[in-house]
Amino acid sequence: MKRVFLSFANEDAQKVKKLMPLLCCQDYELDFYEGPLDLDFDAEGAEAVRRAIGEKIVKCNIAVCLIGENTHKSRWVDCQLRKNRNKGNKIIAMALKGIQDAVLPDVVKEEFLTFYPWDPQKLKTLIFA
Repeated sequence: MKRVFLSFANEDAQKVKKLMPLLCCQDYELDFYEGPLDLDFDAEGAEAVRRAIGEKIVKCNIAVCLIGENTHKSRWVDCQLRKNRNKGNKIIAMALKGIQDAVLPDVVKEEFLTFYPWDPQKLKTLIFA
């Protein structure tokens, strides 16, 4: 069974929550850090959050980065993508619904990943490719 880690900026959490029925699939499991990521990346207590995220990523073999207008500014998304890359997980970069163009997170650019427009059917195809 495929296990997919969802990476997204804290400011997009409500959009992602609305998309969850379209993202869920019986053929794979979704996982993501469910706590708020409005905590400053360097704040006291942030190491515990990074560790919790890492524990989730260890259980996954694919990462899907849902990209909004400011995702590239999120140090949390950067951390999540780097942890996935270091583990060797496949990373898929897909726009959030309604996003046509965006500045991409560094890992997406460094790995020359394709930035896909929002398409839940395409996402399922990419997960199993």
